[in-house]
Amino acid sequence: MPLYDFIDNNTGEQFSTFMKIAEKESFLEENPHVQSLILGAPSLARGTGTMKNDNGWKENLSRIAEAHPNSALADKVKSGSSSKEVMVDKIAKKHGKANGGKYTMKEL
Repeated sequence: MPLYDFIDNNTGEQFSTFMKIAEKESFLEENPHVQSLILGAPSLARGTGTMKNDNGWKENLSRIAEAHPNSALADKVKSGSSSKEVMVDKIAKKHGKANGGKYTMKEL
């Protein structure tokens, strides 16, 4: 059920409540002193919108990153690597050896 925002015109109090769309219409008809506020699209939940992944998902990402060490995912997941590993990777990229020890040709 969506969460709707209302204001009581008698008291100026703003409040939110869960109800069905059909219930909202009848609620407003039964309470003429209450007005609907449109602060955004009706939502099922309020919050920051961030979702935390469990350790199983992080473990799968780590395994994928290990299987593909030169991928963007590996760079992102390696944030928990030791400082030595981070420095070795940085130097390897600087000298063009980040692609499994293969040099890349750049066009001029």
